[in-house]
Amino acid sequence: MGSTSGRGCGRRGVKLSGAGGGTAAWVGGLRGTGGPHISGLPFGGEPRGRPAVRSGSALPTRTGAVSRCRCLLPAAGPFLGEEEVRSPAGPAPCPGPAAAHPAGCPGTSGVPPSPPGAAMGSLFRSEEVCLAQLFLHSASAYSCVSELGERGLLEFRDLNPHVSAFQRRFVGEVRRCEEMEKTFTFLQQELRGAGRELGPCPENPPAPLAREALRVQEQSEQLARELREVSRNRAALRGHLRDLRQYLHVLREGQRLTSLPGPPGSPPSTRAFSEHDPLLDPSVHQHLDRKINFVTGVIHPWRVSAFERLLWRACRGYLVASFVEMPEPLEDPDTGESVTWVIFLISYWGEQIGQKIRKISDCFHCQVYPYPESEASRAETLNGLLSQIQDLSVVLEETEQYLAQVLDKVVLALPTWRVQVQKMKAIYLVLNQCSLDVTEKCLIAEVWCPVRDLTQVQDALRQGSYKSGSSVECFVQRIPTMESPPTLIRTNKFTAGFQSIVDAYGVASYQEVNPAPYAIITFPFIFAIMFGDVGHGLLMFLFALWMVLYENSPSLRQASNEIWQTFFEGRYLILLMGAFSIYTGFIYNECFSKATVIFPSAWSVATMANRSSWSSDYLATHPSLTLDPNITGVFQGPYPFGIDPIWSLATNHLNFLNSFKMKMSVVLGIVHMGFGVLLGVFNHVHFQQRHRLVLELLPEVVFLLALFGYLVFLIFYKWIKFGAADSRVAPSILIHFIDMFLFTSNADNLPLYEGQVPVQMVLVVLALASVPVLLLGTPLYLCCRRRRRKTGHPPPVAAAEQEPLLEGQEAGNSVNATKEDVESGGHGPDAEHMDFSEVFMHQAIHTIEYCLGCISNTASYLRLWALSLAHAQLSEVLWTMVMRNGFVRLSYVGGVVLVPVFAVFAVLTVAILLVMEGLSAFLHALRLHWVEFQNKFYVGAGYKLCPFAFVPDSWE
Repeated sequence: MGSTSGRGCGRRGVKLSGAGGGTAAWVGGLRGTGGPHISGLPFGGEPRGRPAVRSGSALPTRTGAVSRCRCLLPAAGPFLGEEEVRSPAGPAPCPGPAAAHPAGCPGTSGVPPSPPGAAMGSLFRSEEVCLAQLFLHSASAYSCVSELGERGLLEFRDLNPHVSAFQRRFVGEVRRCEEMEKTFTFLQQELRGAGRELGPCPENPPAPLAREALRVQEQSEQLARELREVSRNRAALRGHLRDLRQYLHVLREGQRLTSLPGPPGSPPSTRAFSEHDPLLDPSVHQHLDRKINFVTGVIHPWRVSAFERLLWRACRGYLVASFVEMPEPLEDPDTGESVTWVIFLISYWGEQIGQKIRKISDCFHCQVYPYPESEASRAETLNGLLSQIQDLSVVLEETEQYLAQVLDKVVLALPTWRVQVQKMKAIYLVLNQCSLDVTEKCLIAEVWCPVRDLTQVQDALRQGSYKSGSSVECFVQRIPTMESPPTLIRTNKFTAGFQSIVDAYGVASYQEVNPAPYAIITFPFIFAIMFGDVGHGLLMFLFALWMVLYENSPSLRQASNEIWQTFFEGRYLILLMGAFSIYTGFIYNECFSKATVIFPSAWSVATMANRSSWSSDYLATHPSLTLDPNITGVFQGPYPFGIDPIWSLATNHLNFLNSFKMKMSVVLGIVHMGFGVLLGVFNHVHFQQRHRLVLELLPEVVFLLALFGYLVFLIFYKWIKFGAADSRVAPSILIHFIDMFLFTSNADNLPLYEGQVPVQMVLVVLALASVPVLLLGTPLYLCCRRRRRKTGHPPPVAAAEQEPLLEGQEAGNSVNATKEDVESGGHGPDAEHMDFSEVFMHQAIHTIEYCLGCISNTASYLRLWALSLAHAQLSEVLWTMVMRNGFVRLSYVGGVVLVPVFAVFAVLTVAILLVMEGLSAFLHALRLHWVEFQNKFYVGAGYKLCPFAFVPDSWE
């Protein structure tokens, strides 16, 4: 595919774990039984063991020696793909500098091309992936891995699986990155506390070099120190200002509460209470010399009730407490929220009571303020508070401005810093997976790489070496392996949704046939069979079309709702499901459960009335009338497209539609399964297992077609032979199919054609004879072939399968495999000791599963009929019970009633028929593809290629 999104290879990024446990963020009419019965006349409308490769040792080549460049490391020269630069006289050193190298030398800019076959990326089969080694000079390893991460081409393997994360080479660098990430987290928390959001990275910055990383660390720590200091000063200023404002309000409210009223009828007195004023009237108790004391402060509003009760009980009522809310809300120092504090003023007599009040106030975390005795002192204190508040507000405003400037710097720099540090950390985590050569000057990495991208890999290594300023280039070299490579299927935004459906069942094995391209058509079509309705399909189509047209909108792509993301990522799938539902809706002739008249009906009611004995008395006693197709002119032939709309008026329309949809489900199911069996041909041919074509595929096809293919033949034969006029004498296919297995015949059920019984007996015998072939063929063939191999005389059919994968110099290497070894699972010499009983047991399970599966899977496709019927009936019930009530009244009142009725109908249509029924049909279509279709040819035992890539989505 031209454009790639990486969904076929996981998420084109790899999640790496390294030192400290950190991670780096990185997939017309049909025949019925008789005519329609009409009510009324009117009618309308993969630790893997890596091959030991020593620095300075040349790997074996395929047919000749590979020319090497000694300007590089003393290791073997690379060969990219299957075409090498060969020298008949053996290795020849390249004497010149890099600019003078001939094309094809690994030390030059010319890279040997990949094989032509490897340049094809196909959705039908995973790409060719090879195991390769990267030789990275220590001075340029960081830049090379950075360049590879920008391109996202390779999946790195861990060559140090038994080394602890804290004992690896670059653990110090990883820890430094984690420390910077902690600093970034603090900066982001400060931004959120200030109500500011951190935007996405405006560009894709490269991974920082050592000097740049040190600069980022210093600047970020400097900003963090400034923020801590400014935040600490601001908090202190805010707390001091809050205390001053509370004290100000306490004095003002205390002044108001302690003022005394004058005699009745006189103006209010301005004299205030004093601590030396007696509590009792001197004329009554002149011998008592006592004074009033006050305790003032503020308390949290939800503590007032308990505070007041405890004061009353502890002091036994020897006090007067007044509570009033503060005129303005102030910040709570514990939560940061605005709280309307409560001011209290408590007047008491006696020092012991005063001590109790102060202790209780401390228990309730009250802020107690001194209360001046005289009015002049209070006025002086008020003026001083106002002056302090004004000065402190100016200082706090300047502090806020300076803090905003620091936050502006953070907003500008932090997104870029985060991306750079994430890339740097990911690079060091990858470098921790590499091993050192004996000279400790070169890092060796093993990677899985698509063959078609080897040229890009070499170019990325060259670019990385150039950026690092190293004079020694790094290079890539393919190595042989017995392991199964990972699966890489490139997708785009259209095919990604269908590929994810297949991958949810199991990732395709390496080079296995991919069911996704076929599911692009079959999945929405099977869904539409169960969801066929023009109206509902149109609504689904328009919804998906809106998502497709506005797919680049940030509000749609970056929505955080998980359910919405599921719909949005499957927008093209929903689009096709809606389009196919419109098509099947026209076939069923249903639009919100009502039939439409596109073409004139093929049934003529007028002709039936004119040429029959329908009289007024007959019509009065027969509310249901039957149209007889044997009367000339009543039935004029099949409807041009879909179901004749007259069936929507017939009382026997369910019988007709059930028969049609049931047979259609069986036919489509057998065709779908047969197509899955035939796709196995491509797997057998590609993996050169030609014996399976004869010993497995052929008996499977015979078994399926002899029984169920014959059933499809009977259905079409009956549709063609019997029409509406002679449908009553048509024999039953079900009885014929039962008699076929019982080798009997039924005199009451006429044969469909001459010689039907002998043909059916032959088909049953063929089906039964294919079972032992399927059961014993492959085990006996493998046993015979291995015996012939031990005697040195391989059978002719197996000659091609025993061709060695490596030739020439490589043939003498101990790591060599034949195609048979690959077929047997890549176990090498251990595969020679084949246990016949194990192979037989595996084949027996496959045979039983296939034979029984053909029967059960065919029955499973009847869900197409059942869900289609349920959807149609539910649509009809919703129309009858809801929407039709809006058409009862014909006056203006009917128009008013129609509005809420339509609103209820629309909500129920979307909620029940579109969402619930759509989800049900989607799950059943998913089951039919995963089980009934894919189990005929698809193993799905692979694992995705997860390239090391810098994924921008993970930075936002």
